[in-house]
Amino acid sequence: MQASSDSPNVIAVIPSFPVKTIPELIAHAKANPGKINYASPGVGTTQHLSGELLKMRVSVNIVHVPYRGATPALADLLGGNVQMTFAPLPASIELVRAGKLRALAVTTAARSEALPEVPALGEFVPGYEASAWNGVVAPKNTPLEIITRLNKEINVGLADPKMKAQFADLGGTVLPGSPADFERLIADEIEKWAKVVKFAGIRPD
Repeated sequence: MQASSDSPNVIAVIPSFPVKTIPELIAHAKANPGKINYASPGVGTTQHLSGELLKMRVSVNIVHVPYRGATPALADLLGGNVQMTFAPLPASIELVRAGKLRALAVTTAARSEALPEVPALGEFVPGYEASAWNGVVAPKNTPLEIITRLNKEINVGLADPKMKAQFADLGGTVLPGSPADFERLIADEIEKWAKVVKFAGIRPD
């Protein structure tokens, strides 16, 4: 019925890791195939798929290390047990701001208002875009007039400056639009990520 918010993942490393930019990361990964581990909150998460999309697009061999959530993944990264992570921005933003992690890029098409100094990955890998989004849906047979009314009220809420500011502070962007817009988003995402899942050989546990 309606997409509500879009949030990037962040590619982050510990400060001692010898790369400071995405080009340096790609060069380092190609020079050290299979020797760089990246943490994610788990198999099949948007963070895992973000890493596999990068591997597919730039032909690097980095090793996925899944965790049961963002907190243990970030803890192991801070402890030096893995070299990098694709992490949800809301979970990692304070670590980046405090200098405990170095953010190399965000995975959305444009830079995040929350970390405007951090480049978007698409600035180095044209066309790259990976984000987590949330939406509101209704049962299939919900009357059209109810769908229309709910869509209108959700868009009004998303246009509220306070709501937009709250999303922006966490690295998110509101996604107003029509039910048809949301349907296209879902279809496009299914097509895109099905290719990544096939490339990575990801299977249900």
